[in-house]
Amino acid sequence: MSMYGRDPWGGPLEISHADSATDDDRSRNLDLDRGALSRTLDETQQSWLLAGPGDQGKKKKKYVDLGCLIISRKLFIWIVGGLLGAAAFAGFVTLIVKAVPRHHKPPLPPDNYTLALHKALMFFNAQRSGPLPRHNNVTWRGNSGMKDGLSDPAFRRSLVGGFYDAGDAIKFNFPSSFAMTMLSWSVIEYSAKYQAAGELGHVREIIKWGCDYLLKTFNSSADTIDRIAAQVGTGSTTGGSSPNDHYCWMRPEDIDYPRPVTECHACSDLAAEMAAALAAASIVFKDNKKYSQKLVHGATTLFKFSRDQRGRYSAGGSDASFFYNSTSYWDEFVWGGSWMYLATGNSSYLQLATNPTMAKHAGAFWGGPDYGVFSWDNKLTGAQVLLSRLRLFLSPGYPYEEILRTFHNQTSIIMCSYLPIFTSFNRTKGGLIQLNHGRPQPLQYVVNAAFLAAVYSDYLEAADTPGWYCGPNFYPTGVLRDFAKTQIDYILGKNPRKMSYVVGFGNKYPKHVHHRGASIPKNGVHYNCKGGWKWRDSKKPNPNTIVGAMVAGPDRHDGFKDVRSNYNYTEPTLAGNAGLVAALVALSGHENTGVDKNTIFSAVPPMFPTPPPPPAPWKP
Repeated sequence: MSMYGRDPWGGPLEISHADSATDDDRSRNLDLDRGALSRTLDETQQSWLLAGPGDQGKKKKKYVDLGCLIISRKLFIWIVGGLLGAAAFAGFVTLIVKAVPRHHKPPLPPDNYTLALHKALMFFNAQRSGPLPRHNNVTWRGNSGMKDGLSDPAFRRSLVGGFYDAGDAIKFNFPSSFAMTMLSWSVIEYSAKYQAAGELGHVREIIKWGCDYLLKTFNSSADTIDRIAAQVGTGSTTGGSSPNDHYCWMRPEDIDYPRPVTECHACSDLAAEMAAALAAASIVFKDNKKYSQKLVHGATTLFKFSRDQRGRYSAGGSDASFFYNSTSYWDEFVWGGSWMYLATGNSSYLQLATNPTMAKHAGAFWGGPDYGVFSWDNKLTGAQVLLSRLRLFLSPGYPYEEILRTFHNQTSIIMCSYLPIFTSFNRTKGGLIQLNHGRPQPLQYVVNAAFLAAVYSDYLEAADTPGWYCGPNFYPTGVLRDFAKTQIDYILGKNPRKMSYVVGFGNKYPKHVHHRGASIPKNGVHYNCKGGWKWRDSKKPNPNTIVGAMVAGPDRHDGFKDVRSNYNYTEPTLAGNAGLVAALVALSGHENTGVDKNTIFSAVPPMFPTPPPPPAPWKP
């Protein structure tokens, strides 16, 4: 009887007593069991099969399986140990290097434009009316004008707040609105530079202070209005010795004479400029949705009023006509319409701003001696630069392209006129461009031109345009920046008199500024209307330094009289300082920090309609 078992290789195992079986027989028997040979061997069986006779007694090596690689355990330990040792050595070296004292290069000091920017913004703190914030940082100022509007029996609504215009205590909406528009424009373009200088919060606060007051001067919650409070206080001295803001010389905090409110019912120029100010500010405050929408609504109401009730705010020999006479309202339509479009994205405003008839009335095609002079009165040049920006970056095409191309070409011509090789404007021997043709108070026009030249050069750089043509000659963008620098450098002290015309900047600056608050000491004494005249006529320097105030400037011969009674030399203005701030921030910091290309277009929808969705797949 035979016994069968299982061979460890998987085949049948038969115990036989037949010793005569040869190797061939055994081989043949194995061949007969195909099923056994076809079985898959496990790892243990394979190791037995492959191991030689001498291998089974040796010590087996240990391995480490790393997933994608199998290495010996000993080698693995050596590698890990080496890496840990190298890391420890590197850490030790790092500690030594850090322990060794190093001499850091001191940061570069702020450039003159940044230093002057800090001071120029302080002027607005000194001009505040109403209850002053605790951080106003002008020690000789206090609360003032606390009954403005309420004390006028014909008005009886609060007009507390805002800014005094210049060295007096009058609040003129027309130039102050322009000042707020300029500040907002500069923030929209150069918020990164303001941030780097640590002044972004400060300038935004200034803009909000001004805009909050403008919102009080009309019914800002209504869609339609029929009047605007254009002015608080009076300045005309034709009435004789009646106390008012020009006849009297008093600290604003001590004013006790009547401050009447002047309203207008047909004032297209004023309303459109106020609309521009609120619209531009709405872009500055787009991070505050509720306030931004409030500004847009107010701007919309004002612009509608400007179009419905035509007229100049300073017509008819009004008090404003003696100080801030508006020559036309057509430039405000183009300027205000441009800002309204940027604030709302409503194409009807762009259609208005680019209407050839509107441009013609605004003087875009007939030139003249003041063509290219940007000021609180004529905003056409500013609008042309602003709309050239639109063409450079968005290129809206038909139906706007023709007039936008015209504005762009006119902007190029204006930039050419600023260059010293052209004779559109004379220059003093010291190099100051005479944009007002030798008339007094030149600096307010110079700073505006410096800002436009700097910002336009940055537009060209951002659009990868290396320069522009003046006739057959090509000029690189750097030429415009050089023009802006030479003019601002003149104002900061690089002039024949070696005098800075910005108070508090440099070692030599005007000490007899035509400014009531700065010229009367804060000593607890109440000086009445005529009692302050002794301070007006004093030969001594002002007891209070009105830091950052840019005075009216030198004459056409580079001459300057530091005399308090001569406002044509020594009086600062809100609009003038706004242009100075804009020019300074444009030139400050690193030149490679250009304009913010996109923020100004945040409310503008895509210029071309969205293409329709693709058709659904065809089904048989």
